Amino acid sequence: MSQQSGLTIWAQWDDLVVPAGFTLRSPANTDLASASETALSDISFYVPSYMGGRTALEFSRKMPNLKVLQMPNAGYEDAIEFTRPGMTLCNGRGIHDASTAELAVGLAIASLRGFPEFVRNQDRGQWVHSRQQSINDKKVAIIGYGSIGKTVARNLSGFDVTVVPFSRSGSDGALKIADLDSQLPTFDVVILILPLNDESRKMFNKERLALLKDGALLVNVARGGIVDTDALVAELNSGRITAALDVTDPEPLPADHPLWSARGVMIAPHVGGNTSAFEPRARRLVEAQLARLAQGKGLENVIIAGDIS
Repeated sequence: MSQQSGLTIWAQWDDLVVPAGFTLRSPANTDLASASETALSDISFYVPSYMGGRTALEFSRKMPNLKVLQMPNAGYEDAIEFTRPGMTLCNGRGIHDASTAELAVGLAIASLRGFPEFVRNQDRGQWVHSRQQSINDKKVAIIGYGSIGKTVARNLSGFDVTVVPFSRSGSDGALKIADLDSQLPTFDVVILILPLNDESRKMFNKERLALLKDGALLVNVARGGIVDTDALVAELNSGRITAALDVTDPEPLPADHPLWSARGVMIAPHVGGNTSAFEPRARRLVEAQLARLAQGKGLENVIIAGDIS
């Protein structure tokens, strides 16, 4: 790859460090909603605003000379439809490892130790003593053993737990997801952190949820679509299992959805990556990507390779 110069970048940070010869546009000087066609056509490297959702991705359609769509999150399935022939799509692998893994372990501990009930009793001014579950001495499955899954395993290493990771390939010491069903009834805690695709969509359907042992906890910090919501609600209301969810299907979860009132569930509003740890990591990744372009090196985290010449 030849060295790049003259690229125009749009990112949410006004003070992003960009190589000499590159132009930075941001909300401070280019409001995408009101920008002229000329200003939008100049953008060749676009980082959609974090948590901007589909609205942020839609702006890419108005950038006819866009070469690189750099996602600020690890998930990228929602960006595929916005790519065009010759465009490069990169994800934010590594940006959310610390935050999402932290939440996965936090949700597991909070659910097992009864934090939701503590808060409800506090709101009622009631002192209710009870014995709760500990994460120690539990057998924990991590379904999806990419960079976040490995961070979850590392975070759990400080507890007296048995961790068994699963991945599609079975590499890095993981078992293959193809062998999951035979192992599933043995786990006390199951943590989902795998991409949503045709293979994983509703992976945890009625039949697979039924394989979970009585009293098992399902933690989902991946994507809501990996779990069949109706089947999960039925299992929760039976009292057989519990769940701690950072993601749901649908999302956002409608106010009248039965999942809100299901037994034994704790729901977070998809905040896994949105912490104080996000911004410095995201900035470092984007700045490193731009430096690589300036030096004529290939980009990291490439999902779809295009022509950046």
